Amino acid sequence: MFELDIRSRKPIYEQLIDKVKEMIVYGSLQPDEQLPSVRVLSAQLTVNPNTIQKAYRELEREGYIYSVQGKGSFVTPAEHQPQQMKRDEIRAALLKQMIEAVHFGFTQQEVDALYVEATQLKERGMSLD
Repeated sequence: MFELDIRSRKPIYEQLIDKVKEMIVYGSLQPDEQLPSVRVLSAQLTVNPNTIQKAYRELEREGYIYSVQGKGSFVTPAEHQPQQMKRDEIRAALLKQMIEAVHFGFTQQEVDALYVEATQLKERGMSLD
């Protein structure tokens, strides 16, 4: 379900957070779908349970998942996710990348083509990983 790169400079818990977010965005994880328990995922990934717990806590803090006492962690339905906050975060990151793209000579047509490509990839449930 999850593949992590132990040689990456990015901490394991951040890789896990990114992977879960990606799976939610691309529909691999559905609203109210249960995530693997900390113990099960820890065993599957051979990662310390505290690392998994840290990732789950952060995902819950950001509104991507919710916990039910004694039941586990579940994907938050889209209508309950913090859409505006995430949109603002993405907008800021895109603006930074766009400034760099303009600096390196990207035209509006090239940027428009990238948007179309991203839309097509999303519709097919694909990502860049």
